[in-house]
Amino acid sequence: MPAEPYLCEVADGVYAYVQPDGGWCVSNAGVVSSAGRTAVIDTAATEARARALHAAVTSVAAAPDIVVNTHHHGDHTFGNAAFPGATVVAHREARREMETRGAALRAVWPEVDWGDMDLVLPSLTFEDRLTVHVADRPLQLRHVGPAHTTNDVIGWLPDARVLFAGDVVMPGCAPFVLMGSLEGTLRALRGLRALGPRTVVGGHGEVAGPEALAEAETCLLWTRDVAAEAVRSGLTPLEAAREAGPGPYAGLRDPERLVANLHRAFQEAAGGVLGAHLPSAPVFREMVEYNGGRPLRCLA
Repeated sequence: MPAEPYLCEVADGVYAYVQPDGGWCVSNAGVVSSAGRTAVIDTAATEARARALHAAVTSVAAAPDIVVNTHHHGDHTFGNAAFPGATVVAHREARREMETRGAALRAVWPEVDWGDMDLVLPSLTFEDRLTVHVADRPLQLRHVGPAHTTNDVIGWLPDARVLFAGDVVMPGCAPFVLMGSLEGTLRALRGLRALGPRTVVGGHGEVAGPEALAEAETCLLWTRDVAAEAVRSGLTPLEAAREAGPGPYAGLRDPERLVANLHRAFQEAAGGVLGAHLPSAPVFREMVEYNGGRPLRCLA
């Protein structure tokens, strides 16, 4: 079994809440506190995990005034209800996606004990950039999608050079761009590198440094090259994944995501709109097939 979640102070009053092993739906969170005010970045997937996060936050800081959702996926938003009274902030497309999809993610892994919490939508949305002030501390929110999704938001603390990257960067985990854009993620990574972060808190995986940006870029550039060759050879994404092997995905958590990323790369190689919808259910079935028929492992 994975280790227990833990808080890691990455700067004065700034914490990463890390949930091992960082696989499907086992996501991280961030905490920013100053002068009796607190912001939480993402809220976990299940009722039990969200309540554990709340307890961890209030062990080191005041009850949160602000919750930031980095994107609409349920493992980052289902726990919003565990923070009553907080203003929930997200990109406007994140709210729309949450309204549309509801709790649909739970059907992908029905064996998970999701608990019983109502879905709480963001009450404050924005399109490009927004600064929220945690007392005297500015937390800059920037829309960088389409990347992992169409509505990715990162949190940037310029005074501490801490980057809360959401699922745009997942150290030690395979990237996942099926619901966003491969090219958009590469563009986002270039922009994040330009910030000069000292510490990177990804949406999954361990706390890292700026090398995590380069590692994600390496994976996706290789994926793009594999897709280009596969298109020339007339292969499908699943065939291409099998022929290419894991490449830089070897050793990363959830390497079956290569299949999904190739689907997105094929769509973009054909001139498709970045972030255009791709049906996820058939791609998830192909990931299971690539995985030798084994279900995708979710420890949420």
